[in-house]
Amino acid sequence: MLPVQIPILKRIQNVENKVFNKICIFAKILWLGICKRYEAIKIIYMRKKIIKFSVLPLLATFLLFGFSGKKDVSYKILAADLPEFYFVPVKSMVKPSAKTAPRLNKNYIGFREAVGFKESQGRYWIVNQFGYIGKYQFGKGTLKMLGIYNTEKFRNSPELQEAAFYANASRNKWILRREIKKYVGTTINGVKITESGILAAAHLAGPGGVKSYLRSGGRNYFSDAFGTTISSYLKKFQGYNTSNIVPNRLAKAH
Repeated sequence: MLPVQIPILKRIQNVENKVFNKICIFAKILWLGICKRYEAIKIIYMRKKIIKFSVLPLLATFLLFGFSGKKDVSYKILAADLPEFYFVPVKSMVKPSAKTAPRLNKNYIGFREAVGFKESQGRYWIVNQFGYIGKYQFGKGTLKMLGIYNTEKFRNSPELQEAAFYANASRNKWILRREIKKYVGTTINGVKITESGILAAAHLAGPGGVKSYLRSGGRNYFSDAFGTTISSYLKKFQGYNTSNIVPNRLAKAH
């Protein structure tokens, strides 16, 4: 071998070594990346597995006990002007069935709960497509008349909603006191007229609408946006004892 060729061979060997080293480094980096990705996938898979096996017992527990007959946590009504105290249920996780109405006595509590169920299935927090609020579906105008201006506070307060229902019934009873005296015990369009039926109809159509209906002998027909009529409310809510609702022209909710 010629002396001139030796440096050239050394250079070639150095280049080959550098290339080989770079290839090794690249291979190591690539291998580490694959390993890390595998570990990440493995961790994700294990997390999913853990979640799966931790959720299943919770789901089974909910299905077993979530639909039990236990009552919801309750609020106690402390409004001073209500005729009696009563514990009212707050939001339930289970949507009430339209076919399952509460079975209560024919007293004031039974009356208001029946009206609340008809209006909203007893849901305090609901607002319908026409803007009527709460368990009894009050409009903003009626709430202002009862001294309530903060509708969000009203929607989130079962106590205030119950007080508003009593105040409104008290006011309507005063406005319709002559009609109650005159028409209770009579029959209009095949429906026996009772005080509770008149008060429920006034909640639907206002006292003016009820006056017009009674004085016309049922000829002045009224129905709301859903097609509900005064006559249907007179029939559905007849026969409740509402004697402890005190007539008050200036009734307000507190």
